[in-house]
Amino acid sequence: MEISLAVTDDIPQLCFLLDSLFSQETEFKADTEAQSRGLHKVINSKDVGDILVVRQHDDIIAMVNLLYTVSTALGGRVGILEDMVVTPTVRGSGVGSKLLTYAIKFAKEKGCMRLTLLTDKENLDAQRFYQQHGFSTSTMMPLRISLKE
Repeated sequence: MEISLAVTDDIPQLCFLLDSLFSQETEFKADTEAQSRGLHKVINSKDVGDILVVRQHDDIIAMVNLLYTVSTALGGRVGILEDMVVTPTVRGSGVGSKLLTYAIKFAKEKGCMRLTLLTDKENLDAQRFYQQHGFSTSTMMPLRISLKE
């Protein structure tokens, strides 16, 4: 098992993992074409973000997406952790913890001063998982508006 950066050739496997993730979430639906476009943008622009993957032999068994922006409150780079998913067959084996620990260290090395993530309100298992890794509930509340036509 190794953790590395995703490359363009990984996109079909990443879309498969995202299908699994989005089937669990109430707000998002799987859309391979849209997912592929988004993955291309992240992988091909280091200013946008990095996708970390766990490889086991030739298979990608987990992924996490780190997107970058700047916080005026902190005066520096911060990260948004998205699309953390572990293939169902290896969940509970520690792969997710290893990947998240690596991602936090990686983000620090990239100069991130904070990581933020969203999870479904009903997904108590995910909330416990992230809290075990140092994340805490924010007093901020996310609001969204769709600008997609």
